[in-house]
Amino acid sequence: MLQESNPGATTGAKNVFITSLISGALAGTMCDFISFPLDTLKTRLQSQHGFLKSGGFRQLYKGLGPVMIGSAPSASLFFITYETLKIMFQPQIPEQYHVFIHMTAASVGEMVACLIRVPVEVVKQRRQAFLSDAHKLPLRALYRGYGSTVIRDLPFGLIQMPLWEYFKLYWKKHVKRECTPMEGAICGSTSVAISAALTTPLDVAKTRIMLSNVTVGKDEIKISAMLSKIYHDHGFKGLFAGFVPRVCGFTISGFVFFGVYEKVKEICTAVLPP
Repeated sequence: MLQESNPGATTGAKNVFITSLISGALAGTMCDFISFPLDTLKTRLQSQHGFLKSGGFRQLYKGLGPVMIGSAPSASLFFITYETLKIMFQPQIPEQYHVFIHMTAASVGEMVACLIRVPVEVVKQRRQAFLSDAHKLPLRALYRGYGSTVIRDLPFGLIQMPLWEYFKLYWKKHVKRECTPMEGAICGSTSVAISAALTTPLDVAKTRIMLSNVTVGKDEIKISAMLSKIYHDHGFKGLFAGFVPRVCGFTISGFVFFGVYEKVKEICTAVLPP
């Protein structure tokens, strides 16, 4: 027996795809551009080559090109995955367990987005740190930080997205209405700041792996080995190198990112057919 098609469900899924695509692309591009100088300072502070040798305060927008190319598709992929998984599973699970859906959706979204994010990050950070590669980086080198980036971004997403959803839900119940884009942005920047602070050691290790010489062996660029080396050479303080620009940059970019995302999502929802 043939199943009847559900035009409403198809239209809803299409709207989620389009909304997430547009909202994520605009939000990702804008926040990366605005926060780029702080990201550059963070990268140079974390570099094993030293802050001044990696560029100091010079050319803070060096490496912006690849980021502007990769931001839109990376952010879009994340939110398409995240929102689609939410819509698929939330109706089937009681509200008190939705946090697990948010965590799972964020994790899968991060892994998918990293397929684009990682090679972009490798090229960007090597340019930020004034590392001149004589030849084009091989594909293996472009993805050498994939594991460390996923290990960094998974806990980041696991903390950030459920916190964002929780803060919005708490505020929604408090004011007895839906959050405005501005309120969503404040919730987002708070959740991002907390996530950035807690995952800084993983980010330091990821940065050093991406800035390592392309001839370095696999054992030396394992995230556990890199964390151990950083702690051995610089102690606990070394694990939190670049903490201030990282947290400040993420707080600002989180406000811009979620503010733009919520506003564009609101506009797309109003324009697209139900």
